[in-house]
Amino acid sequence: MDSVDLEVLKNSARWLAEGKRVLLVTVVKTWGSSPRPEGAMLAVREDGHVVGSVSGGCIEDDLIERVRQRGIEQVLPEAVKYGISAEEAHRFGLPCGGTIQLVLEPLTHESGIAELCAAVEAGKLVARTLDMKTGVARLEAAQATDGVLFDDNRLLTIHGPRYRMLVIGAGQLSRYLCSIAVGLDYQVTVCDPREEYTEEWDVAGTTIVRTMPDDTVMEMKLDERCAVIALTHDPKLDDLALMEALKTPAFYVGALGSRRNNAARRERLKEFDLSEAELARLHGPVGIYIGSRTPPEIAVSILAEVTAAKNGVSLPELLQVEGAKAAREIAGNGEVCGV
Repeated sequence: MDSVDLEVLKNSARWLAEGKRVLLVTVVKTWGSSPRPEGAMLAVREDGHVVGSVSGGCIEDDLIERVRQRGIEQVLPEAVKYGISAEEAHRFGLPCGGTIQLVLEPLTHESGIAELCAAVEAGKLVARTLDMKTGVARLEAAQATDGVLFDDNRLLTIHGPRYRMLVIGAGQLSRYLCSIAVGLDYQVTVCDPREEYTEEWDVAGTTIVRTMPDDTVMEMKLDERCAVIALTHDPKLDDLALMEALKTPAFYVGALGSRRNNAARRERLKEFDLSEAELARLHGPVGIYIGSRTPPEIAVSILAEVTAAKNGVSLPELLQVEGAKAAREIAGNGEVCGV
């Protein structure tokens, strides 16, 4: 889960333990454009102090003012909508006339927030089901593919580990990529069995392992919240990771290299009994085409493509490295021929 939302839960649990009243606000549905996704959370303490976010700020201001003027007087959860009219959309800063539905939940010890925090911090993926009629919440194990579900009677939200990223290779490009990935809230593991690369690895917020890449992939038990990026240029390492990663549900698997190297890599991977469907999942060359040349620029290019995949955005061929370079070559030939 987003680390911002984990902070919301942790602060809510602490405020409850201190005897404060707390209103937990959760985005349950959006129409049109919305600044925050479904599942985003905000906690408002009885004195108006807040942590988290459900919009660009205007809805937060309205909720804070509401609590300061009336306190947290409700005893059961309720659903509210903002931005139903064009006037409200303008007032609350919702872009393109968007509408957002929220559940306002006054927390109690039956809300299970402290138990939820403990489970999440232990690395568990948890489904929290809130009964809108009683305010009682139930916690149980969840699947990574679950999402937010609200039907007026119950609210189901999923809480658990952040998205994970496995990077093969601890070279210079990996340093830039991992630094940005940490800022994007990935739990980053770097795998490189070569001592000459790992001895000086010091990127904050990452974990370095020196096991073989295929073993690392299997040990990590990759799921739909995982991305794998091979950056060593060494087939003995990259291919080991890819042949196992492409068999997992990881939402993104990619490898650095030229178009020629990528074609050769695909031929090599066929020898590992990967199916055509599994090979088709490989992103290579990795990244979107932005004319990147330096390691920081290449890192931005790669993470832009990873972000698109994570958010379910299908990039047009002309934005992908292979398609963009092929188009440039065709255009270049056309200019030479006077076309």
